[in-house]
Parts: sequence; structure tokens; C-alpha cells
Amino acid sequence: MNSTPHRITKAVIPAAGLGTRFLPLTKATPKEMLPVVDKPAIQYVVEEAVAAGMSDILMVTGRNKRPLEDHFDRNYELEEALQRRGDQDKLDSVCASTELADIHYVRQRDPKGLGHAVLCAAPHVGQEPFAVLLADDLIDPRDPLLARMAEVRAQHGGSVVALMEVDPDAIHQYGCAAVEERAGGAGVRITELVEKPEPGTAPSNLAIIGRYLLDPEIFEVLRGTSPGRGGEIQLTDALRALVQAGRPVRGVVFSGRRYDTGDRAEYLRATVRLACERADLGPEFLAWLKEFVRSEELVGV
Repeated sequence: MNSTPHRITKAVIPAAGLGTRFLPLTKATPKEMLPVVDKPAIQYVVEEAVAAGMSDILMVTGRNKRPLEDHFDRNYELEEALQRRGDQDKLDSVCASTELADIHYVRQRDPKGLGHAVLCAAPHVGQEPFAVLLADDLIDPRDPLLARMAEVRAQHGGSVVALMEVDPDAIHQYGCAAVEERAGGAGVRITELVEKPEPGTAPSNLAIIGRYLLDPEIFEVLRGTSPGRGGEIQLTDALRALVQAGRPVRGVVFSGRRYDTGDRAEYLRATVRLACERADLGPEFLAWLKEFVRSEELVGV
């Protein structure tokens, strides 16, 4: 029997990773604080959760992640300085992050994988359905993925996973889903899940991207999930166990704008694209960018 769908108000953001792909920068700076134009990547993720109706945010952090807490906390000295200068625009931008949501923090003491990070949220989440948003994935607000996922969950209950088609040669870098097509906009029924399949063995080219709506039954499954790929407790393996037990797990295939800020090249592309789309920066920056490209082409000739 499907679990009864409820409105989801709690979101979990795992943010304990070491960010080794961005060393040496991330030796002392959390990767989640990397700026995308003039906001840290993590703020875009929190804003997405809030826009989807989630007001209770739990960040699962680790050592050296204190700047995350500082960013979403008040900075009275800075606020007072901006107030004295009459710089209302900057004051509003500083206060915006502190007023977004009710944000809590818990530490993942051991690096045991995404599944373990989600399990760290169990005391806070309790028996409520909840969202998981990976901090490396930015979803463009013009493509409201979480809203689509919520519609599927409201219809069917259970858990919902975001999927995206990727190049078959790259699927081994992701969790992968085999699905049964469903008509009528109800998402797809997931029939199998594999975490980072060996090249040539993936059941499809549908990759799991960093958005999940999870039924609280996932916690009990995670407690019994053995370490898998990379010696870590994988959320994909726990969801696979739910599928095998006949529990409802569906996917929403996303084709909108997504930026992977955990990859250096993708991070640069995201920054350039979002800067170009800014009314205050875009026209001047885009003009410079076009001239830069033209000059590089001339040099190449």
C-alpha cells in the first residue's frame, strides 16, 4: 500500500564533502561556499528548497564547514556599517540569506557516504517525508523540478528521484535507473537502480541527479544497508532495496537547466551563464565575452 502523501516542509542538504576536485582552494574553504557570480552555491540550493515550500532546512556538515553557518547567520557589525552608509541594496543582500528559512546543522562525524549523511538527518526529520538536495547541483529556478516531483509524489506516494539523460559514455559516473514508461505526466516507475555501474553495464542512460523526495521509511532501510560502491553507504542502494521490496519509487526525467558546481568546467560555465543573464552584469559582461572570443579566434588564425 502506498504511503499517504503529505506536503513536504523539511529539506536535508548534505554538505560534508571534502571538495577534492577544487583543491587547493577547498583546503580551507568549503566547496559549498564557492561563489556563483556573487552568491555562494549553497544559497542557490536553499533558495530552491524555500521556493518549493520547504521552510525547515537541515544541513549535514563536517569539519571546516563553519563558514556555512556564518553565512546564514546574522552579521550585526556588517549590517550596522551598511545601515550607517545608507547602502540599502547591499544591506538587503546581506540580510536575505539570514531570513530565508529555519536552518539547522548536524555533523556527519565519519565520511561514510551519502546514505550515511541522510541517515544523520533521521532525528530531525522524524516520521515526515522530506527532500534531499545535493549542494553540487544547481537547478535553474525557471525549471521548477521539485514542484514536478511533488506532483508525482502527491499522486503515488512513496519516494521520487530526479533523473536526467546523459551521454552513455558518462553514465558510469552516476547512479543509474532502469524505468518503465508511464503516460500522463505521472513520472516513470523505477524498476532497478545501480550506483556508478561499470562501463558497458548500465541499464539505461538515465542518471540520478541531486534531488530526492523521500518517504521516512528510507531511514530503516539505510540502517540495514551495507557499504557499497567506494566502501560507502549509498543512498542508491537503499532506494534499490525499496524497489525490490515492491515499495513505490518513481522518477521524474528532467530536461531543464542544471549546473554541476562540483565539476570545475561546469562550475565555470554556470558562473558565465548566470552572469550573462543578470540585468546588472549581463549586457556589459556579454559584450566583453563576445569581444574576447573574437580576439581569440583572430589570434588562432
